[in-house]
Amino acid sequence: MREEDSGSLGSLRESNRERVVQALRMLGVGSRADVARWTGLSRSTVSSIVAELLAEGLVVDREQDGRPGSAGGRPPALIALDPAAGVAVGIDFGKRHLAVAAADLSHQVLAEEWVEMPEDYGAEEGMDRAAELVEAVLAESGADRDRILGVGMGLPGPVHRSGIVGSSAILPGWAGTHGGERMAERLGLEVWLGNDASLGALSEATWGAGRDTSALVYLKLSTGIGAGIVIDGKLFGGAGGTAGEIGHTTLDETGDICRCGSRGCLETYAAGAAIARMLSRSRSEELDLDGVLSRAAAGDPGCRRALREAGRHIGVAVANLCNLVNPERIVVGGSMGHAGDLLLDPLRDSVGLRAIPSAAEDVEVVLGDLGERAELLGAVALVLHEAGPAWSGRPPAMQQAATAENE
Repeated sequence: MREEDSGSLGSLRESNRERVVQALRMLGVGSRADVARWTGLSRSTVSSIVAELLAEGLVVDREQDGRPGSAGGRPPALIALDPAAGVAVGIDFGKRHLAVAAADLSHQVLAEEWVEMPEDYGAEEGMDRAAELVEAVLAESGADRDRILGVGMGLPGPVHRSGIVGSSAILPGWAGTHGGERMAERLGLEVWLGNDASLGALSEATWGAGRDTSALVYLKLSTGIGAGIVIDGKLFGGAGGTAGEIGHTTLDETGDICRCGSRGCLETYAAGAAIARMLSRSRSEELDLDGVLSRAAAGDPGCRRALREAGRHIGVAVANLCNLVNPERIVVGGSMGHAGDLLLDPLRDSVGLRAIPSAAEDVEVVLGDLGERAELLGAVALVLHEAGPAWSGRPPAMQQAATAENE
C-alpha cells in the first residue's frame, strides 16, 4: 500500500472515531445501533471503533435501562464515554435568576446551583456572580479544572455570531457586550455564548421532548417570546446567528410600536409582559405573569381568556414558521407553558387553520419535558456540541501522535 493511501485511511479512521465520540457525547448513553444511526456509519465500523475505545478505557459499558430490543428480545448493550474523561459547565442568565451546572460526558449532572437575581441586573454583576457559582459547582462536583471541556452560556436576547449581545428588553444592561469573551477572561476557560431559546431547543432535542426528531422548533414563551431551531441535530442560527426571533413576527402593520422599532410584533400581543400590562390596566391593579398564570389556574375568566388569545396569536406566527421550516415538532417551554392546554389548544387550532395542510399535518405541538431547567441544560449541551469536533477522545499526547501519524 502506498504511503499516501495509508495516511488517507488513517485520516478516515480518525475522522470516524471523532464522529463516534461526538455521537456518544450527544447521546450520553446509547447502544452501538444508536451510534450507527447518529453517525451514518455502518454497524461494523462502529463496533470496531467502540472496541478500540473500550480497550483504551475511554468508553465504558453501562447497565441496561430496561428498554426492549428491536424485536422485543434482549435489551441492547449500552455504552457511554467514561464520565471521568471530561466535564461540561453551563450558565443560564435569566431575568431574575442565575443558574450554573456541571455535567460529565454521560450526561450526568454532577452539581447545580440556582440563585435569585435583582431585576435588570447588569453584565458585570451577573458575570461576577456567575464566576463565583462556577467555582462553587466545580468544588461540589469534585471536578478538576483540567477536565473541563468548556462553558456554555445562555442569555435572554439575540446573540450575533460575532459574540455581541443584541439589544434586549429582558436584560438591557447586556446590550452591546462581548459576553462570552468577558466571561472567558474571568474563568480562564473557553466559553460559548448562545440565545436562551436556542439553548432550550438544543436541550429538548438532546434530552427532552424533541429527542427523536430531525426538525424541531422550541418556543420559549415567557416575559418575551423567542424560538430555537434544531435541524438534523444541529442548531440553525442563520447568517448572523440570530435566527428564531419569532417574537418580532409582524401580526398587524398598524399595531403598537415594538421595542425592536417595528409595529404590531407578536410580543406586543402575546408575550407575558404584554399580557400582564393589559390585565393590569383593565383591573387597575399591578399584575405580573406569575400572577396571571396562578389566577388562570384558579379559574379567573379574564386571565384565562388572555392566555387563550395569546395562544391564538402565537399560533399565527408558528403557522408561518411551519410553512417555511416544516418542523415535525414544536416544543413549548418557558413560564407560559405552565398554562398547558389552555394556551396550547388555541395555538394548535391557529396552526391547523393557517399553515398549509401538509405542514399542519406534519407537525405536533407539545409541552417541553425539561421545564425551567431547559436553558441551563442547553448551555451544557452547547459545550458537548461545540467542543466535540476538536476532541476525539484521546488524551492530548495520544491526539498529537495520531495527528503526526496522519501528516
